[in-house]
Amino acid sequence: MSRPTLDPTQVIDEAARLADTEGLDALTLTRVADALGVQQPALYRHIDGYDDLIRSLGLRGRELLAERLSEAAQGVAGEDAVRALGDAWRSVVRDAPGLYAATDRYPCAGDDELEAAVERVVNVIARSLAGFDLDDAQRIHVARALRSAFHGFAHLESGDGHPHPHDLEVSFAGLVDLLMAGIRHLERTGESR
Repeated sequence: MSRPTLDPTQVIDEAARLADTEGLDALTLTRVADALGVQQPALYRHIDGYDDLIRSLGLRGRELLAERLSEAAQGVAGEDAVRALGDAWRSVVRDAPGLYAATDRYPCAGDDELEAAVERVVNVIARSLAGFDLDDAQRIHVARALRSAFHGFAHLESGDGHPHPHDLEVSFAGLVDLLMAGIRHLERTGESR
């Protein structure tokens, strides 16, 4: 009987599938190995352990996020762009909940590849703000604020952290309205702190 041939992409693909279907907290190296039909030690030829697996999932999650945000921002500007980015962010969390959860599990600081992945996300958002009368520094600050707001809302939404019976779509529309008020204030005053 021949052994399955593995490569790092297959390991990460399977880990992402398991994280999305069973939850990131249920993900173990043993679970990944079983799903791939190999013994756990076979994984170590492709990853350096559990932390490396989580790091790889976080990197992939950020890459997916940057890609989806880029797609959402195409052909729209202004408030429509901000709403499209927010909707895309929430859809990534819904479509790939385990992969997205991994973006918070491994520290970025000091990891050039992960820091670059975060910067790609921020830069996609900043580019989508070109329709606003903001200088470069303001655009980055606004992009960071949008990232924080979208991440926080989606994180709470995915974990059932918003109390019911309030409609989440109405809450999210209100969040975007608040963010837009802040952006318009910056445009009018030119102030940034």
